[in-house]
Amino acid sequence: MSHRYAADPSALEFNGRLYVYCSHDEDNYTNSYTMKSIVCFSTEDLKNWTDHGIVFQVPRDASWASFAWAPSVIYQNGLFYLFFANGASGIGVATSSIPTGPFKDARGSALITSSTPGASTPTQWYFDPCVFVDLDGQAYLYFGGQYPTNSRVIKLTSNLLQTSGSATPLDTPDFFEAIHINRQDNVYYLTYCTRPEAGMVIACVTSTNPVLGFAGKHTVLPNPPDNVWNNNHHSIATFLGDWYIVYHNRAAALQNGLTGEAAVYKRSICIDKLTFKADGTINQVTPTTDGLLQVKYLNPYRPVEGETFAQQFGVETDTCNEGGMALTFMTNGSWVRIRGIDFGTGATKFFARVASGASGASIELRLDSLSGPLIGTCTVPNTGGLQAWRSVSTTVTNATGVRDLYLRFTGSSPLNLNWWQFEFIQQPSQNLIHRYEFNETSGSVVSDSWGGPAWNGTLPNSGLFLGGTLRLNSATQQFVLLPPGVVSGLTNFTIMTWVKLNSVANWTRIFDFGNNTTTNMFLTPQNGANGRLRF
Repeated sequence: MSHRYAADPSALEFNGRLYVYCSHDEDNYTNSYTMKSIVCFSTEDLKNWTDHGIVFQVPRDASWASFAWAPSVIYQNGLFYLFFANGASGIGVATSSIPTGPFKDARGSALITSSTPGASTPTQWYFDPCVFVDLDGQAYLYFGGQYPTNSRVIKLTSNLLQTSGSATPLDTPDFFEAIHINRQDNVYYLTYCTRPEAGMVIACVTSTNPVLGFAGKHTVLPNPPDNVWNNNHHSIATFLGDWYIVYHNRAAALQNGLTGEAAVYKRSICIDKLTFKADGTINQVTPTTDGLLQVKYLNPYRPVEGETFAQQFGVETDTCNEGGMALTFMTNGSWVRIRGIDFGTGATKFFARVASGASGASIELRLDSLSGPLIGTCTVPNTGGLQAWRSVSTTVTNATGVRDLYLRFTGSSPLNLNWWQFEFIQQPSQNLIHRYEFNETSGSVVSDSWGGPAWNGTLPNSGLFLGGTLRLNSATQQFVLLPPGVVSGLTNFTIMTWVKLNSVANWTRIFDFGNNTTTNMFLTPQNGANGRLRF
């Protein structure tokens, strides 16, 4: 994610995605560590990454804290816990019910300070937390920095919000900072960044006990290229059954022309695969720039967030007033690359949710390179501003198979992109009964392009046709009314639809068949009993 400077990554696998939480090196001219927020990226294929933006910020989300450094995130007790360093003076914890936040302070004060039993030394840095819950349910927090005698571990209570007992020192030769722990079978792997005189490598010691007996120091990751001979910070996590190490360097800063201290404080995130030897020790990782295989292809026939990409030039991301993030401030020549898109038998149409304050912009759709085959061009009108969103579309030709997609932005007017999606070539089906495309431009009729006019739907309380989509407002009871008997006589059928929910009220329906509270079939993303999906 070269458009945003970030560091000190903490990786977490959850529901088929890998989330990486990072210190946010803001793009400013301050040559110091002034990070006050945590950002998050995620991926489901290890090539295309989604920028979720700032998920925690001080003092907004923790009024007592001045800094937000070096996160460690874990899912436990039905919550996501984000441990962070308030500079080098203490460690706090925030929680969220979803992985992308926002995270909010869970205590009202620091969890670890110089007053924590066993934590203090004259040279201690109270930072770089790593939270770990063992198989027996016991939680631990590892932390510390500056000298080998400063690494610490302390037990946590089951709610992860209080310490239990005293912190104890760890045997970590050449320890400097960035402590992290993993368990593989019955072996605990304690990894950390070594001191400058020891090469600032990621070293590892192992034990069969999570708090003592660590030995056998060896290098897991050398000081990486493009790091201006400076510190490193990492985490190790599993994703889809394989092990990976996530770390930082200064490659993006150097590519952007920064040198010296300006590059030191503008870091970027890297990821490589991690493997084990037969004796259980970790093989030394060779840093790469594009060494990971794409673990699944991207489906272009569902909405894809604009801020999801593998490479970019000249783009930024920012919050979107329709929710989430958006790709922003694209100008003539800006582009993003999306890797490994599976078009299957072919796409016929491209949709995009765009915003611009003037006319004259467009999105070129090219395959495999910036000069590759042009499969379509989508014109972007003046929508009324860079947060005034409109859906636009264009026809597409010769988009089949697995290809890389380049979205190249041209024209004299800046534009923003919320999401995009392709429409596939519809294959004939003997089992298809009805097809409502919602591609009308006005009126109150919703056509059934498969079943015929007898099965057309209507909009009894209006609705807005906009750029090949239908916008409904649940607060004013807007819906599509289908004719009686549309599913009569059927005992087994499938409903398929694409829906983008900008906001949800209790009992908002995606579909609803029936005539009373006992004879019905419906799907709601938020039921009134517990706020969860219900069918």
